[in-house]
Amino acid sequence: MPPDLSAADLFTAAFAVALVLGLLVKFWLASRQIRHVALHRDAVPSAFAGTITPEAHRKAADYTIAKTRFGLLDMAFGAAVLLAWTLLGGLNLLNELLLRALGAGMLQQLALLAAFAVIGGLLELPFSLYQTFGIEQRFGFNKMTGRLWLADLLKSALVGALIGLPIAALILWLMGAAGQRWWLWAWAAWMGFNLVLLMVYPSFIAPLFNKFKPLEDESLKASVTALMQRCGFAAKGLYVMDGSRRSAHGNAYFTGFGAAKRVVFYDTLLARLSQRQVDAVLAHELGHFKHKHIVQRIVMMFALSLAGFALLGWLSGQTWFYTGLGVHPFMALLPDGRPAPNDALALLLFMLAMPVFSFFVAPLSAQLSRRHEFQADAFAVAQTSGADLSAALLKLYEDNASTLTPDPVFVKFYYSHPPASERLARLQPAS
Repeated sequence: MPPDLSAADLFTAAFAVALVLGLLVKFWLASRQIRHVALHRDAVPSAFAGTITPEAHRKAADYTIAKTRFGLLDMAFGAAVLLAWTLLGGLNLLNELLLRALGAGMLQQLALLAAFAVIGGLLELPFSLYQTFGIEQRFGFNKMTGRLWLADLLKSALVGALIGLPIAALILWLMGAAGQRWWLWAWAAWMGFNLVLLMVYPSFIAPLFNKFKPLEDESLKASVTALMQRCGFAAKGLYVMDGSRRSAHGNAYFTGFGAAKRVVFYDTLLARLSQRQVDAVLAHELGHFKHKHIVQRIVMMFALSLAGFALLGWLSGQTWFYTGLGVHPFMALLPDGRPAPNDALALLLFMLAMPVFSFFVAPLSAQLSRRHEFQADAFAVAQTSGADLSAALLKLYEDNASTLTPDPVFVKFYYSHPPASERLARLQPAS
C-alpha cells in the first residue's frame, strides 16, 4: 500500500466506486426497460391478443415508462443526498450540532436518529407527492385525497416514533453495555422485536390506516374456507380491506404470524374477480405456505441480519469506517476524560453504506423470489384450476397496468415476480 493511502482513504474510494458503478448499472437497466417497453408499445403480444386490448396494453406501457423515468430522477436525487450525508459531511455536521445542544449520551444519540429520519422524510416528500398525485393520478389509480395522504403521513410518523425509538434505545444501550458481543444480543433483540411486530401488526397497526371487515359473501366464504381446509391451512379470519379508498390496484395477502394469521382481500380485487378466480389467487398464496417459503424467508432474514449485526459489531470499532464516510466518531468526552462513543453514528453509517455494496447481489434474491412464485402457481393449479388462475392473473396485470413486454435483463435484475409471458406460458398446459 502506498504510504499516502490510509485505510480510510481506501474505504472512501471503495464506497465512491461502488456508488458510481451502482448508479451506472441502474441507469443502464432503466434505459433498457424504457426502450424495450416503448418499442413494443403499439403491438399486443400474440399470446395476449385475444384477451388484452391495445388500449390497455398502451396504458401499461406508458405507466411503466412514466414510473421508470421518474425512478431515474428519484435515484439521482437519492445518490446526491447520500453523498451529502456522508462524504460531504452532512451527518457529521448534524451530529456536531446535536452534541453542542445536548451533550454526549443516549438523548443525543436518539435525537440524531430522529433528526436523520425527519430530514430524510422531508426530502422525500416531493417525490412521494408526485408519485401519488402525479403519476398514479394521471393513470387513474390514485383515490387518495390530500387530507387522507396527510393523515397517513402523520400516523406513519407517529407509529414509527412509538415503535422505532424504543427499539433503537435498546440497541444503543446494548452497544454500550453488553461488551464486545453486544451485536449478538442486539440481533436477538431485533429478531424478537420483528416477530412480535408480525403478530401485533394485523390487529393493532394495520387498522390505523385501513378498515377491515369480515368477509360477508357467504358463498365465497364457504369456498375459501373449504380450500384452506383442503390445503391444511388455518387462519384467524377472512377480511376485506378498503383498498379502493387509496388506490385502484387490487391484491390479496396473508398477514400475521402463528395463531394471528389472517387472510385479507382488497375490495378492488373482489370487485373484479369471480369466485373461482379468487380461489385460484388464494391458492397461490397458500402455495407459499405449503412450500414453506415464508419460513425460508424468515430464516434467511435471521441469517442475514445476524451477519449484518456481526459486521456492524466489527465496523463500529474501526475508526476508518467513520472517517472514510466523512464522520469524526469521537467529538465529545466522558466525565473521566475518555472519548465518548456515538453508536448512533455507526448505525446510521451502516444503514447508508450497506445498500451501496449489497445492490450487486440483488439479482440473487429476485431470482429466488421468482422461483417461489412459479412453485406457488403450480400448487394453485393442483388445488384449483390453471384456467382460473390465468384469467385472474390477466385481470390483475391489466388492472395494475403491468407491462406485458418488460426488458429481459431488467426482469432478471429486479422482478420479484415472473413477467406475465413466462408465468402464463407455464400455466397454459394446465388450463
